[in-house]
Amino acid sequence: MTFRKTGSRDISVTIYPPVTRILHWLVAVLVLLTWPLGFTISFISKEWSLDFYMIHESLGFLVLWIMLVRVGNKLTAEAPEAEGNKLERFAASTVHGLLYAFLIIMPVSGFLATNAHGFPFEWFGLVPIWSPIGKSPEIAGILSGIHWASAWILLGLFGAHIGAVLLHHVIKRDLTLYKIL
Repeated sequence: MTFRKTGSRDISVTIYPPVTRILHWLVAVLVLLTWPLGFTISFISKEWSLDFYMIHESLGFLVLWIMLVRVGNKLTAEAPEAEGNKLERFAASTVHGLLYAFLIIMPVSGFLATNAHGFPFEWFGLVPIWSPIGKSPEIAGILSGIHWASAWILLGLFGAHIGAVLLHHVIKRDLTLYKIL
């Protein structure tokens, strides 16, 4: 499938399949909702903090499952040819790979940290999710630290990703952005 831009130059670009594009934007929206919720929990009054935790954890758990679907999709769906010079292709591949990794590490570490701290997890307050580790205070802090560090690493990767989008769309004025829209 291609996107064609007409005007002073007639150019086209091969776009990602619809499922790939939908999964990309779904994860983007969920992360943009989940990250600020997690960041603000410590500033919320006790009466609201449990609700914030439940929503944050439920959205994060949803991100995990969608990312697992995305990994399967990435391994099976055709993708447009990577563009740019060798360094640009390496940078794009590295950032995308790290985004995938941390979009899985972060919800897994958050889920396990919740379990290790001894809190039961009910997805959106409706579906109880089995705890694979149970209350484990000896590793709770480590898992929370991994989750916290992953949040900041993910924010940096997100910044690099958006920086690349702006580079392509505003400075290079190419059609890279249209591949995923």
